[in-house]
Amino acid sequence: MIKGFPKASKYDPEWMKNNMMGPNSIYLLERLTDRMDLKPGMRVLDLGCGMGITSVFLAKEFGVQVWATDLWISAADNFKRFIKAGVDNMVYPMHAEAHDLPYADGFFDVVTSIDAYHYFGTEKEYLDTYCAKLIKPEGQIGIVVPGLSKELIKGEIPEGLENYWEDDFNTFHSLEWWKKLWDSSNMIEVQHYENMADGKKIWYESIWRHGDHGSDFDREILSADKTDALTLLLMTGKVI
Repeated sequence: MIKGFPKASKYDPEWMKNNMMGPNSIYLLERLTDRMDLKPGMRVLDLGCGMGITSVFLAKEFGVQVWATDLWISAADNFKRFIKAGVDNMVYPMHAEAHDLPYADGFFDVVTSIDAYHYFGTEKEYLDTYCAKLIKPEGQIGIVVPGLSKELIKGEIPEGLENYWEDDFNTFHSLEWWKKLWDSSNMIEVQHYENMADGKKIWYESIWRHGDHGSDFDREILSADKTDALTLLLMTGKVI
């Protein structure tokens, strides 16, 4: 058990291991929601939900309605998981791409995204054009993404990661980069942002304790990261 996560520690490690994609999403979501204000009955878009364990957590811990939306995992498969978890009356599976979300403007109270937003949200126009418009006035958005302790010079690769660097890593940026991107939004006011001081530790320990899809690769890159370039970043904002 990773200390400091009373909600996440209640969940079956085997269930998390079998349904996890990337760094331990339940732990990261608990940290994120500690910095947000979720109330029963709210409508939440869980964007890039993967196999839906974050959606299950949101429904069970906060009593919210969740639209569990993902491109890579089918809605039918997620629906089976939600039935088994006993939340099928609160969590609604959707298969959609992040630039083509089938929701009405202002429909959601909250958008959350764990270990997914960096895949589709690095373009300047994404936040306002595709995402923030779905949130009602004064509504909230919160993300946790893998990132860098400092922004890289173009073409630079952190020491130790030369043999591991892939195109996907080009979506990794620093906290300052993300803050500047969101500050350019006409719809979102940044409320909280942090480079998670224990982010790499949570990432590493959650892999060893629970395993995940691609965990061997994650172990290798985290161990090879000689300068602690890799980290996890958290940001929240509200619609203005």
